[in-house]
Amino acid sequence: MSKLEYTFKTDTLFKILFVQHPDLLKRLVSELLGIRLESIGEFVITNPEMPPELLGGKFCRLDIKMTVDGRKVDLEVQVQNKGDYPERALFNWARLYSSALPEGGVYRNLPRTVVISIIDFNLFGCKEFHSEYQALEITRHSPLTDKMGLHFFELPKVPEGLSKDNKLLLWLSLFKAETPEELEKIKTLEVPEMNEAISAYQRITVSPEFRELELERSLARHDEATALYYAQEKGKMEGKMEAARNLKALGIPTDIIVKSIGLPPEEIAKL
Repeated sequence: MSKLEYTFKTDTLFKILFVQHPDLLKRLVSELLGIRLESIGEFVITNPEMPPELLGGKFCRLDIKMTVDGRKVDLEVQVQNKGDYPERALFNWARLYSSALPEGGVYRNLPRTVVISIIDFNLFGCKEFHSEYQALEITRHSPLTDKMGLHFFELPKVPEGLSKDNKLLLWLSLFKAETPEELEKIKTLEVPEMNEAISAYQRITVSPEFRELELERSLARHDEATALYYAQEKGKMEGKMEAARNLKALGIPTDIIVKSIGLPPEEIAKL
């Protein structure tokens, strides 16, 4: 079974598709937040731009920020768990929430702020694919405020069965899909918004503009991985040097330090 070259989890595709098709994004957000589509009045994408310098930058996020009936909403897709993801999501929430306070504004006028993460890894030790977090009192479970919302959708936990009546699972199955056959199964259900999303996906992935952007993004991801690798190696070396320095201060012979730490004798001699 062949694999898709690009999936709905590809961050450049995700951003281009839903910025170009805000009606599809509106339908997706209504399902993720569990609000009726008909009840959404104001719906504005607040960061539609995707400049080349952003794509080429290391460690950048291609999220989509929106205003939805006064709420501040940030939607992001993440395929790798690089550690501390809950803290990262909370940081993103705090940054979005605090940025909504104008100069001289009052705190009670801050909007409800929601961060939605569609993630391609298991994060929590539960069987449910959707977890929602708010600020609650730990014994009474009463909310501190209604301003906070953190939603996590774990794709590996999404059930395999498809039903045209469950739009949330259909959207998540689109993001989960890794093969043309999986997309075709969704398409055969003949759900209009799913077929529209798949058609948009197919048009975008063959366009020269997308492929050029994805090349830039791929190079940036390679640079990011390389930077992280060398940072980790540097940290390991610094740890070994510190351990060798401590052993040498205790009068441990160099040959024993070499065997214990794994540093070459000439490095230890420099200490």
